[in-house]
Amino acid sequence: MKVRVLYFARLRERFGVGEESVECAGTTVADLLVQLQARGGAWADELAAGRAFRVAVDQVIAPLDAALGEGAEVAIFPPVTGG
Repeated sequence: MKVRVLYFARLRERFGVGEESVECAGTTVADLLVQLQARGGAWADELAAGRAFRVAVDQVIAPLDAALGEGAEVAIFPPVTGG
């Protein structure tokens, strides 16, 4: 299934892309992340377990086991702090 993936802040800078269409082989956010990590390099580093980032599916914060549907918008971004 195809999903639209958006990257923000340091992730956009590290990956060199702000948005892309990905043919996702799995059905959950976790599956998508594993697929992106498999690219290696900055992808593996930034999306590794224990790294600080959040995921939203169709503009709603989502857990890793959240289901993805055809055409879903998946945003990946660092946590936001306020002051």
